[in-house]
Amino acid sequence: MKVIAINGSPRKNKNTATLLTKALEGASLHGAETELIHLYDQNYKGCISCFACKLKDGKSYGKCALKDDLAPILEKVSNADAIILGSPIYLHSVTGAMRSFLERLLFQYLAYDASHSILFKRKVPVVFIYTMNVTNEQFKAGYENELKSLQTYIEKTFGSFESLVVNDTYQFNDYSKYVSTLFDEEKKRKVREEQFPKDCQNAFDMGIRFVKKAMV
Repeated sequence: MKVIAINGSPRKNKNTATLLTKALEGASLHGAETELIHLYDQNYKGCISCFACKLKDGKSYGKCALKDDLAPILEKVSNADAIILGSPIYLHSVTGAMRSFLERLLFQYLAYDASHSILFKRKVPVVFIYTMNVTNEQFKAGYENELKSLQTYIEKTFGSFESLVVNDTYQFNDYSKYVSTLFDEEKKRKVREEQFPKDCQNAFDMGIRFVKKAMV
C-alpha cells in the first residue's frame, strides 16, 4: 500500500515536516510504501476555472487538465491508499500553497450535477496535521471554525477525515534575534521540550493506525 504525505509548509525540516515524517515512519514500520512531497518545491498555481474537468464527454472530465508540476502529484494522490496533509496556519487558514493544491485536488472530483455527486469513488483515510503558533484555547476560540469548510470538502471527497492539531509551536531557533515580545520564549521552549515529543508520537501512532485502517 502507498501512503502520501503533502507538506504545505515552506520549511522542510521544522514543525510540520517533522510531524509528517514521523507519521510516515509509523506507516513504513507496518509495511507501507511512503512518500513525502514538499509543495514549495513545485511550480504550480491554483484552479484557473477552465472547467475542463466539467466538460461533458471531455477527455479531462473528472480530472484536472492543467499540465504543471502538480499534475503528477495529483495522479499519485488519486492512487494513494492513505493521504496525510500538513500545513502551518497562516492568517487563520492553511498556507497559500496548500490552498492552491486543495483547489486543484478537490474541485476535479466535484460533479456539477443535481445530486452533488463525487467523482472519486474510493474511500481513502485522510488526516490533516495543523501546526500553529497560538495556544489550543486560541485555536478553538478563533481558528477551528474557519477550517471546517475545507475539512468538509475533504471528507465528502474521500469519505474520511481527521485532524491532528499541534499548538504553541516553537518558531525561531533564537528568539532574541526577532521582534517577538508578544510571546513568552521560556514557555515556548518548555512546550517544545515537553509537548512536541508527544505530538510527534501521536503522528507516528497515527501513521500506524492509518495503515491498519486502509487495509480493512
